[in-house]
Amino acid sequence: MKDLEEVMAAGKPLMQQATEALRIYNEAKGSVSPEEELRLWREAEYLFEAVHEFQRRALGWPVHSLH
Repeated sequence: MKDLEEVMAAGKPLMQQATEALRIYNEAKGSVSPEEELRLWREAEYLFEAVHEFQRRALGWPVHSLH
């Protein structure tokens, strides 16, 4: 799967999930406990990292170690 359009299409559900998590985090900032705010931020951050790694792997680029 080397074509950029194919890679983007294949990763679209994960990107949508990451974007939604970021939206939820931004809406919750200041209105939830600091612990919940941190949890939401970590979830969004994790998902965007997953998108990045998926795209790198799908394009055959060097990837970061998973451990």
